Amino acid sequence: MRPGAELGAAGRAATVADEHGVTALAPGAMAVRRAARVGPPPPWRGAGMVAALAVALLLAACAPSARLPGADEAVDAPPAAFPQADYAQAAARGEAVLRVEPAQSLILVEVRRGGSLGHLGHDHVVASHDVHGYVLPDAGRADLHFRLDRLVVDEPALRAEAGIEGQPSAAAVAGTRANMLEKTLAPARHPHVLIRAERAPDDGAGPQLALALTLNGVTRSLTVPVRLERRADGLEVAGRTVLRQTDFGLQPFAVLGGALRVEDALAIRFRIRAGAMR
Repeated sequence: MRPGAELGAAGRAATVADEHGVTALAPGAMAVRRAARVGPPPPWRGAGMVAALAVALLLAACAPSARLPGADEAVDAPPAAFPQADYAQAAARGEAVLRVEPAQSLILVEVRRGGSLGHLGHDHVVASHDVHGYVLPDAGRADLHFRLDRLVVDEPALRAEAGIEGQPSAAAVAGTRANMLEKTLAPARHPHVLIRAERAPDDGAGPQLALALTLNGVTRSLTVPVRLERRADGLEVAGRTVLRQTDFGLQPFAVLGGALRVEDALAIRFRIRAGAMR
């Protein structure tokens, strides 16, 4: 007998939720949560999604022959659309160019469950610790990228930081990640998230960035308030926003006719640190 066959509707729904990993995911992530959880999010295997940001460490074919200081050829090449040459040329002109520090940067996406049977699922946290990119501080511009297949799901410390109680089993986490990648994000078609950031006009409310976020081959523009901290060796930018999966042509994961699903809205938080290239 199939597990849960003898249960009522709620029992069957719980069994389906466990088998399909519909616990929850929600950007609200550039990704810049993943995002960063750069608000509130949804569920795939209980997952929904994210956020994002971009970098490249090899010169584009059209770039000058000189390499950017600190470029590491062992690192995966950036996406073809990443403007690596712009930063190489700026460095050649003597302009200040900062490089994003992946180990000190984070994009976090909170994915939330929904539907009439949402109480049977779980919320999730998806993160990217693999954000790369460059910053032109004088020009107020940055370009970032990260790979979708390197997103990490439900790290205990990040779940606690997001105020999500409990920790799913390793099997549930693996199922959530599989559903997120295979049934929602499809990184085989569009493996990277790209982010272009430019300083937005000051309206008196504090610093803002105008972002162009490319996910699933679709680019959307948004303005995000940020906290900017200048450091002796670079800068750190942090902020949060909310994105909808359907704005990027993504269909939030669902089972049982949507009674158990990942919410469309994703809460994104991000922290990006960039330092001088060595």
